[in-house]
Amino acid sequence: MKLIRFGEAGKEKTGVQLEDGTRLDVSAFGQEYDENFFGNEGIAKLQKWMASHQGDCPKISGDVRLGPPSVRPSKLVCVGLNYAKHAAESGMDIPEEPVLFFKATSAIVGPNDDVIIPKGSVKTDWEVELAVVIGKKASYVSEADAMDHVAGYVLHNDYSEREFQLERSGQWVKGKSCDTFAPLGPFIATKDEIKDPHNLDLWLTLNGETMQNSNTSDFVFDIPKQVSYISQFMTLLPGDIISTGTPFGVGLGLKPQKYLKAGDVVELGIEGLGTSKQTAKAYG
Repeated sequence: MKLIRFGEAGKEKTGVQLEDGTRLDVSAFGQEYDENFFGNEGIAKLQKWMASHQGDCPKISGDVRLGPPSVRPSKLVCVGLNYAKHAAESGMDIPEEPVLFFKATSAIVGPNDDVIIPKGSVKTDWEVELAVVIGKKASYVSEADAMDHVAGYVLHNDYSEREFQLERSGQWVKGKSCDTFAPLGPFIATKDEIKDPHNLDLWLTLNGETMQNSNTSDFVFDIPKQVSYISQFMTLLPGDIISTGTPFGVGLGLKPQKYLKAGDVVELGIEGLGTSKQTAKAYG
């Protein structure tokens, strides 16, 4: 099942996307895609509801805005330097343990919303990432059991302001949490939709030029390791998101470095998780 939310920002309704790409309004199901939904077998309940109500669900026009495919989670945890080649281009060693940081959930926007270059920014960068949606509370879980806590997967562009992140006290969260810096979607694909999350092609283009083109098989730490590791330090709640890192090809790693300017168009995608597109706009 592919879960979507659609409509005006802040007033989104719930929907699903069918295999043929048709989008249906399932707001009559009566439940948002939030912590309660993911933590109380909402996916299974929605599938059962759809079996008898699909024919009554209104179709969603293709020109309707898509919002973030879930309601703002309690946290968005990111894993840094999780592709070997990206660590190399960043001039950093491959980590011995997962590198963790947060993005403020206020950065979350829809998949095709504009990305706003922050006030005073000169180094806004792109990062295509596979993100994991937690489906069951996870605290001190083992790697063997970790995948039981995964509900699904979603496309994420982990926008980063490198000066804020690396040159101002080295506090990554400052360069990761600016408004619009976490476009998610177009949909959450439930776990059964993705046969092997460790073998997915992912790519990103800037103004039509390919910047990132890799595969999740280049992970330093796989998803069970990430879920288990994070759960040793904090409780992951249903609906929480783990963004699993970006491959090589970010602006920081180019020679000379390259960063976003107003009018630039970023497009990205992951096999089985659709595509998204953001246009860069100047603050104000």
